[in-house]
Amino acid sequence: MAGRKDVKKVVLAYSGGLDTSVILKWLQVEYGCEVVTFTADLGQGEELEPVRGKAERAGVKQIYIEDLREEFVRDFVFPMMRANALYEGQYQLGTSIARPLISKRLVDIARETGADAIAHGATGKGNDQVRFELAAYALNPEIKVIAPWREWDLNSRTKLIAWAQAHQVSIPTDKRGEAPFSVDANLLHTSCEGKVLEDPAEEAPDYIFQRTVDPEAAPDTPEVIEIGFEKGDAVSLNGENLSPAGMLAALNELGRKHGCGRLDFVENRFVGMKSRGVYETPGGAILLVAHRGIEQITLDRGAGHLKDEIMPRYAELIYNGFWFAPEREMLQALIDKSQEHVEGIVRVKLYKGSATVIGRRSDKSLYSMAHVTFEEDAVYDQQDAEGFIKLNALRLKLLARRNMR
Repeated sequence: MAGRKDVKKVVLAYSGGLDTSVILKWLQVEYGCEVVTFTADLGQGEELEPVRGKAERAGVKQIYIEDLREEFVRDFVFPMMRANALYEGQYQLGTSIARPLISKRLVDIARETGADAIAHGATGKGNDQVRFELAAYALNPEIKVIAPWREWDLNSRTKLIAWAQAHQVSIPTDKRGEAPFSVDANLLHTSCEGKVLEDPAEEAPDYIFQRTVDPEAAPDTPEVIEIGFEKGDAVSLNGENLSPAGMLAALNELGRKHGCGRLDFVENRFVGMKSRGVYETPGGAILLVAHRGIEQITLDRGAGHLKDEIMPRYAELIYNGFWFAPEREMLQALIDKSQEHVEGIVRVKLYKGSATVIGRRSDKSLYSMAHVTFEEDAVYDQQDAEGFIKLNALRLKLLARRNMR
């Protein structure tokens, strides 16, 4: 914990919501320091300019509001997609992958403004505190991090609101009541946790879902799309070249329409407890299916199987906050090497919550019709298989004979 007298200026990750509005004022009161605010547009779908007015009214002189959507998808989401990363077999890491970029900018802005510390609004129970701080320390080992939720005693919404009112902090009227669940959103996903979702035996209510239509209410007619890939990254949709953020936004709209990418998931947090979350990753779900589709014909068996072996470790590193750790970077180099020839076109059918590959083609394809045909061929001598089988059976025969004695 940073010594309060040592902190003269702090950069706060600021959303303008109840928690970070209270944190802003709390830093000014308890630390007596100047606060710089940083708000990132990661495609969460909210109007961010009102945040500037809130910060100004709180006396903030240096206000950073930045559109990071392209950097987010290009430098964080797409590298992760090349790995087909899924945490515990299902979760596409939508919250996890945003944290290193936010931390990177917090550290950058602290350097630019001469700030002594950075601050975040993550609680002491969750994963985000770990992700923010591990990333920050990896980028600047001398940075001080202030985590108010680990310092103060404002451990309920009632106490937060009472403190805010006592210190003239403006509270949106919709924040005065108890929120039914918490939400994190960016261009890749929407995540809902807590309150009405805390009992994993109870089905999530319909109003939880904000980014996708109910698959049962999705169009009765399937829609077929074509996604073009270069070096493992999606670059075109139905023949139109798109930027990384443009691609994900377009796939999100298609996934929204057809109810793709819903997940009700109980995960193991890094801090030790299990938590239940409801995720919507419409564009990501389509992209993952399509990427695996193009890899099926362009990636060698050995390379593909090795990727699948390391993927759980890679996903766990991202989930646990080690994006800037050397082992993640080493695995990324291996993954990126595997993508050199992953290019071509994939056709995907979208229908009532599913995204299904129905065709793939590539100039770099390893698929040989001449070898796999059931008709007569001139390239594969089936008699070769006999010696192949005998050699592979040798150790099994020796084992069997020993066990029969």
